This record gives sequence, C-alpha cells and structure tokens, in this order.
Amino acid sequence: KSVMFGAQAPGLVDTPLAARVDARHQSWAAQLPEDTGELWDVLSAFDSDSREALFAHCVALTLNATHDSYNRRPRALAHAGRLAEAMSLDLVAAGWVPNVDNYLGRVTKARILQAVCEAKGEQAAQRIEGLKKDAMAEAAAQVLMGTGWLPEPLRTKGVVTCVTPRDDDAETIDQDGAAETASLDCGEEAEGSAFTTDAALAAE
Repeated sequence: KSVMFGAQAPGLVDTPLAARVDARHQSWAAQLPEDTGELWDVLSAFDSDSREALFAHCVALTLNATHDSYNRRPRALAHAGRLAEAMSLDLVAAGWVPNVDNYLGRVTKARILQAVCEAKGEQAAQRIEGLKKDAMAEAAAQVLMGTGWLPEPLRTKGVVTCVTPRDDDAETIDQDGAAETASLDCGEEAEGSAFTTDAALAAE
C-alpha cells in the first residue's frame, strides 16, 4: 500500500513549527497597513532584508507538497523536493515525531514493523511482530521515540536524521504469549544510514 498521507494529521496546527509560522505571520500583519493603498509606500520603506524576509514568508504560505491520490502533481512535488534539499529541511528538528495519531495508527502492520526495523534493528521489530495492530502502534511509538526516524514522504535527500540501528539497544517490549518470529527484512538502508527521499513536506 501507499506510504503517502491521505489527510492532515491531528494536532498539526498545534506543533511548535506551526506556532512559529503563526507568530511570524502576526508580526508581519502588524507591520503592514490595513489600507491596501498605502501598501507600496510601506514596502518601499522596508530595507532589502525585510522585503526578502516578507517575500519568503509569503512564498512559504503557498507551498503545498501534500501527496494526494486524487490530485497527482509530480512536477510540483519535484520542485518541493528540490526546495527542501536547498533548505536542508529537517522535519525532526522542526519537531515532528511519529506517533499513533499522525502515522503509526494510519498505516499497515507491515509499515510499522518496517519503521521499527529501520530505526532500531531487526530484533526490535521481532519483539512487537506478534502484537495486534493497536498495541503494535503504541509499542512502536515508544521504540521510535528519540530515534529521529521519518516516514519516506517526510525525508529530505542528504539530511541525516536517524541514527544507525543497533539491536542491542532495542527496548524490551512485553509480548506475552507471542510466538517466535522469522527474520524480518528491514530493506536497504540509505547511504550513511540517512533515510532520504526527493519528496518532503514544505516547512519553515
């Protein structure tokens, strides 16, 4: 199944990044006149740094790198990916953390296991493999905490966020009665254990 996000995650507007964007927007709104007839005079009085900062803010508000199954925009997403690369966009630094609401509860068990396998190693994934979906998502959220792991659509090419997996560091998950599991395939790791993709969400 697709790993793309079909809807905005709950609580997205309450993230630290969203709060900073809103504060910046309010700051610019306070500096601009309510009468549009006075706008050009005010803009002309700004120094070049202020005008460039305002322009960047306005452009940032128009960026949309959302993957929609009903509205495929390969060229727009490619441009968004290039912009993310140029900015070294780091969603981990921006405060995004995988949890049940924003990712783990929205994907298949296979995707959950893949995430844990990539971030913490094969043994960590095996420890939760026998759990039911809800319990697996909760357990995975604990395991992934602090690892810097990101889903594919949120990864920026060239930006290292996730540490190299170490099975001996994996948390012990209580799995009463779970049967022994076969070896899991974590998939190919990106260069230097940096999980990368050309598709990234636009942020500050």
